[in-house]
Amino acid sequence: MDTKELYREILNEHNINPSHKSEMSDSTISLNGVNPSCGDNITLNLKVENDVITDGSFTGSGCAISQASVDMMLDLIIGKPKAEALKLAENFMGMIKGTASENEIEELDEAACLQDISKMPARVKCAVLGWRTMKECFDSEKDSASSQNPECCTNK
Repeated sequence: MDTKELYREILNEHNINPSHKSEMSDSTISLNGVNPSCGDNITLNLKVENDVITDGSFTGSGCAISQASVDMMLDLIIGKPKAEALKLAENFMGMIKGTASENEIEELDEAACLQDISKMPARVKCAVLGWRTMKECFDSEKDSASSQNPECCTNK
């Protein structure tokens, strides 16, 4: 089996049988992410305790790439401190832009299968939707902590 076929299988598995696609009633942070250019729409739910992401899920609809990417992201970030999750998001964005090192790409585990998306500009926004939503959620959480007025992130 060649690498591209393996990557396709990983993508399909995460799209058809996502591990983290479900409602979450006890999330501490939720944020809706939308890709208006193609209609991808997710709600990312995270449970954060003592700066560690202890659980996560997503709901919504979209193309196979957007759904698989957010599922792979959740596989990676659950159990990790927020700072490490944000570093993985930087690595993912770097991989898509073609600036990530081999070590940074390796840290992305199965999400590295999306590396070739960088050659398909119309699909880049699909692949980064979950990652961008997570980053915006933590940025909004930080902003709301200082202003006590969360606009897009729900702290329950």
